[in-house]
Amino acid sequence: MTPAIDLLKKAKAEHQVHSYSHDPKAPSYGLEAAEKLGLDPARVFKTLLAASEKGELLVAVVPVAGSLDLKALAHAAGVKKADMADPQAAQRATGYLLGGISPLGQKKRLRTFIDESARQHSTIYVSAGRRGLEVELGAELLALHTQGQFAAIGRE
Repeated sequence: MTPAIDLLKKAKAEHQVHSYSHDPKAPSYGLEAAEKLGLDPARVFKTLLAASEKGELLVAVVPVAGSLDLKALAHAAGVKKADMADPQAAQRATGYLLGGISPLGQKKRLRTFIDESARQHSTIYVSAGRRGLEVELGAELLALHTQGQFAAIGRE
């Protein structure tokens, strides 16, 4: 399995793994997951990495149907500015490939921010660490295992 699933199993955390056949030509990995698993896109979250002006990498977990508000993320993180992280730096720090970055089980523990809309659902779906693999769990459980905090960082 993946480090994300291993972490949840080791912690005996309640979760469910869902897999689907990933199409490398899919324009959006997150929307593809929602479509192939027959889910409301508001319950499927993508994991994005941003970098502060000082180069600190930040993890942002937002609904796949929307986008990340970088100003709101910077505000939540208490930094002046945030930009999308360099893809290579994101892969190195997390140990995952783009399109399959999970907020769970990353190589380095990075500060994590989860869009507060996640709390509206009994469970949400995030990448389980590989394209075509999603893990379903409660938002509070995700926050616990990433030491994440909730903030209004998503835009529709």
